[in-house]
Amino acid sequence: MNKVGKVNSLVYRISLIATLGGFLFGYDTAVISGAISSLDHFFVKPMMLSEIQSNALLGFIVSSALFGCIIGSLLSAFVSNKFGRKKGLLLSAFLFLVSAIGSSFPEIGFKALGSTGELVIVQFIVYRLIGGIGIGLASVMSPMYISEIAPSKIRGKLVSWNQLALVSGILLVYFVNFIISLQGDVTWNILWGWRWMFVSSAIPAALFFGTLWFVPESPRWLLLKGRETEAVSILSRITNKSEMQHELEEIRLLKSSQSTVSRSLLSFGFLVLFIGMALSVFQQLVGIQVVMYYTPEIFKNLGTSSESAMFQTIMVGTVNFVFTIIAIKLVDKSGRKPLLIVGSFLMFLSMTVLGICFYVGYQGILSIVCVMGFVGSFAFSWGPVTWVLLSEIFPNAIRGKAMAIAVAVQWISNYLVSLAFPLIDKSTYLVNHFHHAFSFWFFGAMAFLSFLFVWRFIPETKEKSLEEIEKLWKK
Repeated sequence: MNKVGKVNSLVYRISLIATLGGFLFGYDTAVISGAISSLDHFFVKPMMLSEIQSNALLGFIVSSALFGCIIGSLLSAFVSNKFGRKKGLLLSAFLFLVSAIGSSFPEIGFKALGSTGELVIVQFIVYRLIGGIGIGLASVMSPMYISEIAPSKIRGKLVSWNQLALVSGILLVYFVNFIISLQGDVTWNILWGWRWMFVSSAIPAALFFGTLWFVPESPRWLLLKGRETEAVSILSRITNKSEMQHELEEIRLLKSSQSTVSRSLLSFGFLVLFIGMALSVFQQLVGIQVVMYYTPEIFKNLGTSSESAMFQTIMVGTVNFVFTIIAIKLVDKSGRKPLLIVGSFLMFLSMTVLGICFYVGYQGILSIVCVMGFVGSFAFSWGPVTWVLLSEIFPNAIRGKAMAIAVAVQWISNYLVSLAFPLIDKSTYLVNHFHHAFSFWFFGAMAFLSFLFVWRFIPETKEKSLEEIEKLWKK
């Protein structure tokens, strides 16, 4: 018993450090939510563009990091396979740190500090791209690393920790943004407030970079590279004797079938890759990132003041956090598939009713309940469970490449949705005819399609080892 406790304690500590990648993922992607209005005034409005051009530029600034996320997630296949999961995470932490400082003060090395936004907009976007590359790397390798370290019976819980860290980052940055916004008036926030919002992410980035030096490499990556002695040594530290014996039997079986050798992407058929990509697409098309990025703007459209909108954003982050904890409790008990099905249906209801509220001009409590209901439904289902499935469904021989593609597809979907939302939500024609309801009805329709997809295609992977899941695709 004592031996089991010690082993599990080490696994938990290793996983906790790896989840800092998820924390930075959430922190960095949500930090911009409190700065959108300031960035609009600082960078966009001085350029005196037309409505369509201004909205498109603002959408590009807000989503510029996402383009870097696409690059980073695609690079993750090469980085994780060539240099290992640990070194890939170290690289992502370093890029986070560079982006945090650079995007806060993009003038450094180019213009005088405090220069007007149109003079340094390119530098700002480049630094956000660098941060996005870090996010893209971490979004693939943090859950991948945890899944390859964790025992099968608690793998769902530990990978879900990464999602909990992600929503914790989102929630914390909502508080940070709110506190910073109260330190000065509108003019101060336009000139300086947004800078302190971005630079605050340097603290967790430095912590992530420092603690990563104390975690081991993934034993399954070492096995993939033929370094069996090192892999066995690490397994002996993170599993008890009986579990280690089971792992070694699985390793020998895989070695005899050549499954530990890197293989072509379609070696196990197209279905597994299709499921991974479809999971990624639906996770974004239901509209979660729009809610996360634009929550203050959504609440302003509902008639609340700027300060009330920022406070309600914190409420959204709290709901996200609480329901992610519920997912962690359920994912290894109820299974992956039931959570996805229930979450899809509840998101469909929430977005449909929210769209109706906008369409009829209703600004009461039901609208806020719908936003909270949508976020809670996503948080206990598609938020963590998608990452659990992406980290475990792909066979070991193609996991790095397949997960990189699936996550790249996710970031492409995220980018397109985030870029399109300002154009749709601020369109004079659509506002006049649908009163901001159009996009929410679209997200509701996507949630219903995700319900049908899960029902038809997703296998249950609860309590199966990675090697047992691999056998599903060999059939």
